[in-house]
Amino acid sequence: MNSKQRIAAAMDHKKPDRVPVMCQLALGHYFLNCDYSPSEIWFDTETFAKALVELQQRYEFDGILVNIPGRPPDWKSRLESYKKIGNTEHLYWKSGLETIFPPDDNPQTHRPGQMPLERANYSSVDINNPATYRLPGYVWNTWHAPERWDIDPQAALSDPAAYPAWFTRALEKVQQLAPDVSVHAEVFSPFTHLMELFGYEQALLALIDEPGKCHEVLAAFTRKVLAQLKLYSRCSPDAILVSSAFAGAGFISRQMYSQFVVPYEDQVFRAIHEHGSKSYVHTCGAIGDRLDLMSETSVNGIDTLDPPPLGTVDLAEAKSKYGRRFFFKGNLDSVNEMLNADDQRFEQAVKDRIRIGKPDSGYILSSACSVSPHVKPDRLKRLTELARELGKYC
Repeated sequence: MNSKQRIAAAMDHKKPDRVPVMCQLALGHYFLNCDYSPSEIWFDTETFAKALVELQQRYEFDGILVNIPGRPPDWKSRLESYKKIGNTEHLYWKSGLETIFPPDDNPQTHRPGQMPLERANYSSVDINNPATYRLPGYVWNTWHAPERWDIDPQAALSDPAAYPAWFTRALEKVQQLAPDVSVHAEVFSPFTHLMELFGYEQALLALIDEPGKCHEVLAAFTRKVLAQLKLYSRCSPDAILVSSAFAGAGFISRQMYSQFVVPYEDQVFRAIHEHGSKSYVHTCGAIGDRLDLMSETSVNGIDTLDPPPLGTVDLAEAKSKYGRRFFFKGNLDSVNEMLNADDQRFEQAVKDRIRIGKPDSGYILSSACSVSPHVKPDRLKRLTELARELGKYC
């Protein structure tokens, strides 16, 4: 059974040959453990795809998450200058913005003078007027970019035709390089787009002060996410992850989750199924109080499942209640069991997850959230070794 088949079986609650392994790696982990510069990994589609596949092969993971879209092939022509100060890269764009790359963390794009990028104002934003929210430094209001790339500022992003051909190029390249591996695409939840649009503090205030406007914005972003799904679906990914990192109890209540997250994400999950892919959702932190609300949507699987103290999910309890409803991916504490633990504690944590997650299939061994940049590579190799030793179904 190859990796693609192994994860497909687990997602379908069919017994594979063993428990599959698939971790999402923080971008900083790629920066530290690949022989490419951070800026090349982040901005060069071909390099990003090679980095994803190289570490998947090194750790023998069964799946790869392509978690950022492609980039324009001529991105370097848009640079004004470049310099490296110590081990930090500084990219200066003709647009006047600057992108700074630490050696072990996501880049940050700033306005001149390293001023923060502008966010939309929830009291004045007009979702029908792109000028009020299409701001320099953001593309699709989610990931930092030095300019609008090839996107018409007035384009209707709910139309798949508005997106450049390179949007899906990273996914396509990874599929070419790793044909026997389960390759997953990622889109952002409409709620994540809302948080990025206004900034996190202001977005939370907007939910209270302007709930009607928030619903209007969420509906608009849902249409844009559906357009991106159409583009990805043409590539036939093995699954699509909906990144909804900020919808846990640390940010919003159950009531707000029901009101502002569930109806919009469910439209996305249903569209993923219509396009023939499995869906799963990534929500960080405390989600134990809303697994029942997630079960009311059409999502197939749940990612992260942070255990205490980072979150509130006990894997045995979740399997008991929802093990036939969802496939689960994660539950290894990224900080206390993977980064900071000694070898004995780490291995015991992995053995426990395999023991709990393995019965009746439906489990993918993984870190709860992204693997920290400084987790030792040998520790990640050990995940697959233990899955081979202890995760066999026959």
